[in-house]
Amino acid sequence: MTHSHLCQAVVIGGSIAGLLAARILCDRFERVILIERDRFPDAPERRPGVPQATHVHALLTRGKYILEGLFPGLEAELMAMGVPRLNWTTDFRWYVGNTRQPNISSDLLTATCSRPLLEWAIARRLRQFSNFELLENSKVTGFLTDSETSRIVGVRYQKYGQNSPEESQPETLTADLVVDASGRNSSTPKWLEELGDRSPEETVINSFLGYASRRYQIPANFTAPWKGLYLQASPPHQKRGGVLYPVENNQWILTLAGLGRDYPPGDEAGFLAFAESLADPILYEAIRHAEPLSPIHCYRRTENCRRHYEKLSRMPEGLAVLGDAVCAFNPVYGQGMTTAAVGAITLAECLDHPQGMTGLTRRFQQQLAGKIRDPWLMATGEDSRWETTEGKKPDLMTRFMQGYLDRLLQLTSRHPEMYRTFIEVVHMIKPPAALFHPRYIMWILGDRIGFKPPISQTETSQILSTK
Repeated sequence: MTHSHLCQAVVIGGSIAGLLAARILCDRFERVILIERDRFPDAPERRPGVPQATHVHALLTRGKYILEGLFPGLEAELMAMGVPRLNWTTDFRWYVGNTRQPNISSDLLTATCSRPLLEWAIARRLRQFSNFELLENSKVTGFLTDSETSRIVGVRYQKYGQNSPEESQPETLTADLVVDASGRNSSTPKWLEELGDRSPEETVINSFLGYASRRYQIPANFTAPWKGLYLQASPPHQKRGGVLYPVENNQWILTLAGLGRDYPPGDEAGFLAFAESLADPILYEAIRHAEPLSPIHCYRRTENCRRHYEKLSRMPEGLAVLGDAVCAFNPVYGQGMTTAAVGAITLAECLDHPQGMTGLTRRFQQQLAGKIRDPWLMATGEDSRWETTEGKKPDLMTRFMQGYLDRLLQLTSRHPEMYRTFIEVVHMIKPPAALFHPRYIMWILGDRIGFKPPISQTETSQILSTK
C-alpha cells in the first residue's frame, strides 16, 4: 500500500523496534530515514548501543509470524545460515521449580538465533528497499515543531565525526511522521517538557534481576532428547534460573539469572558454581565439558519500565513512540522483540485507518497501550512475587492470577492440553483469558478438593507421541 501524500518519515533508533517500524513505513511513505547512533556492522556482530545483545533473545512464535509477514522467507534464510529450528513444546525442556513440564506435540516452531544475527538479517533486508535510507553515527537532539508546537514536523540531529557530536554541525530533517524507537533511554519525555507539554507518567517495577551469559560450542558427541532448556526461578526462595538456548553455528548461549540481587558472577569459577547451584543439574551437566567461545557478559538493567503516553491529555501530532521507549520488560520473559513487532503492526493499522494521519498520535498510543497490557501484566505479575521487588505492589486481581497460575502449572503434567494453552499464551498466540477455559477451572477446583479426573485418551496419546 502506498500513500503518495505521505512524503517522509523519520525513525529514531535502529533497534529491532526501529527496524520493524521502518519496514512498515516503507510501504506508506515516499522516503523513510532511520537515524542510529551506532554504525551497523557488515557481519552479525554486537553493536555498542545494544549492550544486552550477548544474552539470550527469544523470538516468540507470534513475533516469528509478524517478521515472516514483513520479510517473507526470513526464517528459511536464517536456517540456511545454520540457525536451528526449535519446537517449543517438544524440543524445549521447561522446569518450573523442581517440576518438569510435559513434552507434547504442537506447531509452535521458531528458528532460534542470536540477537546480532537476527538484527543483521532484518537490516540487510530493509536496505533492499529503494525508499529506505540509513543515517548512521548520528544522534537526534530534539524535535522540530510548527509555530504552535502542536505538531512535530521533523528532528534536529548531529553526526558523529572525529570530534564529539556536540561539536559537529547541527542539521535538521523534516518529516510527516517521527517514530521514537530509541529504547529505554528515550529522550522524548525530556523533549516534550521542553515544548511545554507534560512528560508521561512512568511505572517502574524492579525485581533486581541480573544476567550473566556465555557462548559455548555444542560438543560434537553431545546427544540429548532436547535442544534447549529453561530452569525457571521459583518464588519465594529459589532465586536462580538459567536458559540454554541453541543458536547458529551449532552453538549454545547460556544465560544465568538471579533475582533479588542474587546476581550471577562474571568470573569463570563463580559462573560455573552458579550454574551448578540451579535446581536441576541438567543444565550444568550439559555445559561442564563444552568449549567456551566468549567471555562472560553481565547485565543488570532489567527493571520493567512503562511510560504511559496513552494517558497524556495533550501530545503533539506527528509523533509515535514504540518499543522499549514506551514499555521495557524484564528481559527474562522474552517478550521484548515480539512486543516490538506487535508495535510495528499496530502502527501500520493506525496509519491505514480512514483518518490516516489525523489524530494518529493519540490513536496509536492508546491502541499500543491495549496491546502491551497483557505482556506487561504477565511480566510484572511474576516479578511482584518476590519480597525484594520494588514498585507498585500487586493488587487483588494480580494476586489471584498468581495463585491461579501456580495451581495451573502444578496440573499441566497431567493435562497436556492445558500446558499447550499456557505456552500459546506465553508466545502471545492466545490471550491470558484462554487459561480460564471452564474445563481448566474445573480441573483446578477438582484438584483443590482432592478430585483428580482421569487423563483423557487424547491427552494420553499426546504424551506418548512425544516420549
